[in-house]
Amino acid sequence: MVKKQAFLYKSTSSLVLFVFAVIMLLPMVIPLTNSLMTEDEIGHNYNLIGQMTDVASGGKDLFVNLKLLPDWVSFEQYTKVLLETPTYLNMFWNSVLLVVPIIGGQVAVAALAAYSFAKLQYRGRDSLFFVYLMAMLMPFQVTLVPNYIIADKLGLLNSAGAIILPGIFSAFGVFMLRQFMLTIPNAYVEAAIMDGAGHLMIFYRIILPLIKPGLAALVVLLFVDYWNMVEQPLIFLDDGFKQPLSLYLSQILQEAKGIGFAASVLYMSPMVLLFLYAESYFIQGVQLSGVKG
Repeated sequence: MVKKQAFLYKSTSSLVLFVFAVIMLLPMVIPLTNSLMTEDEIGHNYNLIGQMTDVASGGKDLFVNLKLLPDWVSFEQYTKVLLETPTYLNMFWNSVLLVVPIIGGQVAVAALAAYSFAKLQYRGRDSLFFVYLMAMLMPFQVTLVPNYIIADKLGLLNSAGAIILPGIFSAFGVFMLRQFMLTIPNAYVEAAIMDGAGHLMIFYRIILPLIKPGLAALVVLLFVDYWNMVEQPLIFLDDGFKQPLSLYLSQILQEAKGIGFAASVLYMSPMVLLFLYAESYFIQGVQLSGVKG
C-alpha cells in the first residue's frame, strides 16, 4: 500500500512538472518552429488576430491557427534577416557593444568592491554597504532622472556612455559577490597575510579562483538583464541607428511576422547558449551567494 501511494505521488508530481515544463518552453518553441515556416504559411496562421466580429458587442476574433510544425521547412526568414535586413545586424552589434563593456566593467568593479566589503576591516564599512543595499533596492525608474541629468551634464546623451557608465557601477554585482565571498574562510586571507602577501596578491591568487561560480552567475544574470534592456536606450539614445536589438524586435514584428520569428530566435540564442555553457557554475554560484533569480 505504501509503495502504491509512493508510486502514485511520484507519477502525479512528474506529470505536474512535465506540464509546467511544457508551458515554460512554449515561448521558446513557438518562435523556433514558426521561424521555419514560409511567409505565406505564417500569414495564413496569424492573419485572423484582431479581426472584429460584432461591432455592437465590441468583441474581437482572437482565433489563431497555432501550428507547432511547419508544412515545409524553410530558412527563408533567416535569409531575409541576416542578408536582406541590414538594420537587424546593425542593432545586433549595437547590443554587443553595449552589453560587453557593461559586463566586463561591472564584474571588475564589483569583484574589487565586494572584496573590500567582505574581507577588509575599516571604519564605516557596514554603513557604506548599507548605502549600496539601499541603492540596489531602489526601483530602476527612480534612478533614471538622476542618471539622465548627470549624462546631460557630462555630454553623454545619445551616446553609449550614457548607458555603459551607470551599468558598470551598479550595486547588484557588489552585493552578489560579497555574499559569495563571505562563504570563503577568513583563515585563507590571514594565512596569506602572514606569508607576506598584499591584498592585491590575495585577491588575484586566492579569492578570484574561489569565486569563479559567483562570477559566472553574475555574468549570466547581467547578460540577460542588459541584453533585454528597453528603458535605458529609449531614454538616452535618440538616434535609432545607435539603439540595440531589444528595441528593434517590436518594430520588425509589426513589419513582417515571419522575419520577426526568425529575429526572435536569433535574439534569444546568445542567452540560451551562454546559460548552457555556464549552467553548472551558474547554479552553484546562485546557491552559494543566496541570490534567487
